[in-house]
Amino acid sequence: MRKFLVVLDDSRECLNAMRFAAMRAAHTGGGVAILSVIPPDEFNHWIGVGDIMRQEARERIEAHFEVFAKWMRDRQGLDPELVIREGEPVTEIMAQVRDDPEIGVLVLGAAGGKKGPGPLVSQLSRNAGGLPIPITIVPGDMSKERLEAIT
Repeated sequence: MRKFLVVLDDSRECLNAMRFAAMRAAHTGGGVAILSVIPPDEFNHWIGVGDIMRQEARERIEAHFEVFAKWMRDRQGLDPELVIREGEPVTEIMAQVRDDPEIGVLVLGAAGGKKGPGPLVSQLSRNAGGLPIPITIVPGDMSKERLEAIT
């Protein structure tokens, strides 16, 4: 089964990327893998404190994931999988693409405005030639109705 890989983070544009990935997967008989990356700089503390912070980060990610997963199950009939990796986001996204041969499309949300599309979109666009799959970039300010129309 072909899976759409979407990145779960705290950005506003993440919502549209999730919606797009879920709707495309539902319409094409695919699946959704949701990847969240915990940056390494969050745990540069004593070992015990770092372990507690790592566990708290995982709990926050799982709670955030459940919101999207419930919507995908209830509205799209999909049961997404959650993948949590630790490291530099771009490196871990590319590693996940290489590690899971079922991933067929990487879906990213792009921020609008003067600051540009966001660091992930900028960095992964530069590395797009090295990826074995296409990247779909979803505008973060695209309406839900427009997303439904194009998926």
